[in-house]
Amino acid sequence: MGKGDRRTKRGKIFQGTTGKFRPKKKKKNQKPATTETK
Repeated sequence: MGKGDRRTKRGKIFQGTTGKFRPKKKKKNQKPATTETK
């Protein structure tokens, strides 16, 4: 259990991957796409 373990949060950080223990953060500042024509 540690840096080499893909199933732990520390292992995910070390490998730079995301998954069950380290999910991707959702972007907050997303405006809804509006197609407004005048």
